[in-house]
Amino acid sequence: MNVPAGDAGRSLAAEGERTFQLRDLSDAATYVVDDAGHIVGINPRAEQMLNRAASTLLGKDAHDLLHRGKYGESLPRSRCVMRQALISGETRQGHQEWMERGDGSLIAVSWMVTPCRIGEGGQGALVLFHGESAPTHAEGQPRPSASSMPELDRLALLAETTATLTSSLDVDETVRQLIRLVVPLLADWGVVDLLTEEGGVARVAVVHYEHGVRVHRRDLEGPMPPVPQESSMPLSRALRGVTPALVGPQDYQGSPDSDIAVRQRELFEETGMHSATIVPIRGVREVVGALTLGRSERSGAFTSADLLLVEDIARRAGLALDNARLYERQRRVAETMQRHLLPTLPRVPGVLMSARYLPAPDASQVGGDWYDAFVLSDGATGLVIGDVVGHDLDAAAGMAQVCNMLRAYAGEVEKPPSEIVNRLDEAVVRMAETTMATVIFARVEQPAGAWRLRWTNAGHLPPLLVERDGRARFLDDGSGLMLGTGLPAAREDAAVELLPGSVLLLYTDGLIESPGHSLDDGLARLARYASSLVDQPLGSICDALLAGVRPSDNDDDVAMLALRIPG
Repeated sequence: MNVPAGDAGRSLAAEGERTFQLRDLSDAATYVVDDAGHIVGINPRAEQMLNRAASTLLGKDAHDLLHRGKYGESLPRSRCVMRQALISGETRQGHQEWMERGDGSLIAVSWMVTPCRIGEGGQGALVLFHGESAPTHAEGQPRPSASSMPELDRLALLAETTATLTSSLDVDETVRQLIRLVVPLLADWGVVDLLTEEGGVARVAVVHYEHGVRVHRRDLEGPMPPVPQESSMPLSRALRGVTPALVGPQDYQGSPDSDIAVRQRELFEETGMHSATIVPIRGVREVVGALTLGRSERSGAFTSADLLLVEDIARRAGLALDNARLYERQRRVAETMQRHLLPTLPRVPGVLMSARYLPAPDASQVGGDWYDAFVLSDGATGLVIGDVVGHDLDAAAGMAQVCNMLRAYAGEVEKPPSEIVNRLDEAVVRMAETTMATVIFARVEQPAGAWRLRWTNAGHLPPLLVERDGRARFLDDGSGLMLGTGLPAAREDAAVELLPGSVLLLYTDGLIESPGHSLDDGLARLARYASSLVDQPLGSICDALLAGVRPSDNDDDVAMLALRIPG
C-alpha cells in the first residue's frame, strides 16, 4: 500500500505490543515494509542515516534498494538474512549487515526486524537499525537457516538458471526448462501458474518426479479460477506479488476463502505434498505468475533458506518469461501488420495465381518478406516478391514502406521494371531508417497474343520457371544490386515467353535456405520438387513446396507467389 512521503505519524502495532507511531522512535532509524517488501513508512532518523529522502524510498523494494554485500555488490535474496527475517514472520536481529546510502557509500548496521500490522488488517514488518562504528563480526550473528543444498551448489544452480532460462524466447520452453532445473533437485513436484494477458490464471505445468522421470499431470493442469484481491491464502497472495510462503496441507484445512483456494487444497490432496514453497514469479513491470514446489516422497521440509533460493530462481524465471511474452507480442503485432499488408490477388483473365505467407517459427524472428500482385494502368499485371534485411519489427515496418512505394511508382507511369526499381532505390536510400532489401518487380503482359514475363531483379533469388513437361530453369537474367546500398546501379530488364501450362514461382530465401546446406543445394531441391508437381493445382503446388522444400532448421519467414498460364 502507498504511504505519502513524510508520513512518520502512521499508526503501527508490533505483534502483542501497544500501538505506536514512527515519530515515537526518534533515537532509532526505522522503516516499515509491507508484505511485498516495499517501504511504506520511514522516520527522519533513517532518512538521515541512509542519506536518502523519504520520497526516494517510499514504494521501493527495500532489499533491491538498500541491502548489499560487504563490497557493495548486489546481494542475492537467498543470502540476505534481513529478507529471511521478513518472510519468516518472526522477530530477528543481527549485526554487521550492509546498506547502501544515497551517495553510493556503505554503512554497516545492527538491526532488528519484527512483524507488525499496517492500517486495517495489513501485514508488514518494522525494521530498526543503527550504524556500527567499528565493523566487527559479532558472535551469534544469525545466518540463513539450514538449507537442503550447500552454498556452492546453490550459487551454481542460480548461475545455471540464469543461463538456461535466458536462452529461449518461447514461454512454453521457458516453463519446461524451469521445471527441469528444480525437479527433482529441490522438490518432487513442480507447479507453474501463469497470469494470462486477459487477466485470468492458467495452470500450465504440474510435474511429478517418479521412477526416474518427470511425469506431466495433465489432469491437474488447465484454467484456474480468478484471484480475489481480498484472499489471504498463499497462492492468491503470490499471484498478487506479495511475500512468498512456506506452506503445508494444514494451511488448507480450514474453510477456503475462494475457488482458487479450493483448487489448491485439491492439489495438496492429490499430490500428497507435506511441505511446499509458493513464490511469486515477477517480471520487470508486473507479476507473471507463481511457482509452487512441493515434497511428498522425501521427508525433509522446506526451510526459510530454501524459500529464499526458490524466490531467487522465480525472479530469474520471471525476467525470462517477461522477455518471452514481449517477443511473442512483437511477433503478433508484426505478423498482423504483414498479413494486413499482403494483398488479395487480383483476377486476371487468362492467368491463375496463388500465394502463401508463412511466419517464422521463432517469436524473435519476425521478418520483412512480402509478395504483391496488382493490375497496372496499361492492363498488364505487376508481380512483386521482396525481402527487407533484418528479423525484427523494424524489418516489418520497412517492408510496409517499400511495398507501398513500389505500388505507387508502378501505378504512376508506364515504365519498364528497371526504371521503376531504380526510382524505388533512390527513395529507399532517403528513408529515415536505414533499410536494405531485395526485390523482383515483373510485368506479365500479352502484347501479341502470347504471354510474356518482363522483370528486373534487385539482389533477390532468381524466379523459377517450370514448363508443362517438367523442365525447370532459374531465370538468372536481369540481376542487379539490392536496394538501399547507395551505390549507382545499372539495372537491366529481362524477358521470357510464358508458354501454356507453365508455372512461374517467385519466393523468398526462407523457402530454401538452411544453416546445414548450401544455397545451391536448396535451389536444386526446389527445382526437383517443382518439376514433379507441375501438373498439380496451383494452390497444391504451393502447399507441397512449403511442406517438402522448406528446411526444418530454417527460422526465417517465407513469402511465395505462383502464376500459371493455363493450357
